[in-house]
Amino acid sequence: MRILHTSDWHLGRTFHGRVLDDAHAAFADHLVDLVEAEGVDAVVISGDVYDRAIPPTDSVRLLNDTLRRLTDRTQVVLTPGNHDSAQRLGFGSALFRPSLAVRAQVAEVDQPVIVPDPDGGAGLLVYALPYLDPDATRGVLPPLLSERTGEVLAPDSAAAGEPESPEQPAGPGRLARSHEAVVGGALRLVAQDLCRRRQAGSTRVPALVMAHAFVVGGQACEDSERDIRVGGVDSVASEVFETLGGSPRARRSGGLDYVALGHLHRPQEIRLPQHAPAGSTTGRRPRLVYSGSPLPFSFSEAPWPKSSALVEIDTTGVTKIDRVPTPVPHRIETVTGTMEELEGPEFDYAVGAWVRAVVRGPLPLGAPARLRTRFGEVLVVTREERDEEPRRSLSVTRAADPLEVARQFLQVEGEAEPSAKEQTVLAQAYEAVLAARRSA
Repeated sequence: MRILHTSDWHLGRTFHGRVLDDAHAAFADHLVDLVEAEGVDAVVISGDVYDRAIPPTDSVRLLNDTLRRLTDRTQVVLTPGNHDSAQRLGFGSALFRPSLAVRAQVAEVDQPVIVPDPDGGAGLLVYALPYLDPDATRGVLPPLLSERTGEVLAPDSAAAGEPESPEQPAGPGRLARSHEAVVGGALRLVAQDLCRRRQAGSTRVPALVMAHAFVVGGQACEDSERDIRVGGVDSVASEVFETLGGSPRARRSGGLDYVALGHLHRPQEIRLPQHAPAGSTTGRRPRLVYSGSPLPFSFSEAPWPKSSALVEIDTTGVTKIDRVPTPVPHRIETVTGTMEELEGPEFDYAVGAWVRAVVRGPLPLGAPARLRTRFGEVLVVTREERDEEPRRSLSVTRAADPLEVARQFLQVEGEAEPSAKEQTVLAQAYEAVLAARRSA
């Protein structure tokens, strides 16, 4: 089986004010071409397909067109991430064509999408976990665990003192208020179903779990991924996927083969601890992989190559993982130096790119305009202060002249001394405010 793992498309996102629709369209074309060229059996998209719960219309059209083209060629499994609205993304999923599965409901986590092998049998079990918000799901999972696995939770002490709501009813108890607890609960449901299927079959069918989470050991980009911590606990231990949430059926189930992770934008593989924890499967440990985002969404992401993960998997587990580079239409560069250095030939390579300029030393008046003339698309200009340099600040007190403060602000932001006409407008506005205050 050949599986293409991708995530974190963030359709509708902008890059410091620049629209990324053309870059997302180029990625969609690349994805369709890759599915055809590599004979991909299924595409798994592990969350954050949109950048926000209510995406722009153009983003909805692009996703609709991309899924149509992909499902004409292969099976697609899609889950919502923390940026998506699970209700909107999953609306009408029961009416979708068979080659498209959008799994947005917690109750479906143990109902795998079965990817057929060339002979029409079960070639791969895909257990698709949507992003599991602890507050929304810690009360939903226990009844499912009780009904399907026989697990019963006593009402927890943390929940006992909290006000109840229709979304978090009292009853068979609630899971701890952490992402690891709810992911673990979902994986125990997976273990129950996987154990049943494996024991009933004559041939071991490989199993893949999709999850949108921050797994311990993963490296985030400093200004890209939205915080998902709840109650101060946002991470999930990697061992949770090996033990299937501590399920007593983990060993008998035969365990997972691959975990298709989403949320972190840097492509990476999470290494499991050297020694298998108690309750883990024997002889086989899952590969935990972040595909990363297909495009850089911040300057901190730019140094890391963007890719999708092409995974080969058979009855013995994962046999090969290839990183397939994705097209990045907009070159992104960070240049650092004095103004003299930045305007010199050393940085000619950055001309025409989307640039972040970090200026060492003095930042002269009009520096942003000069840098835009030099490079073209300068999206961010910052000044790097050395530790020994005193920080310059301007205190605005009651004694400060409001018109002078406004003049200095316009001088800095407008990169030029405000004109006489602009200063007249400021004075008139200030006088109008004073008059209104006196008449109040």
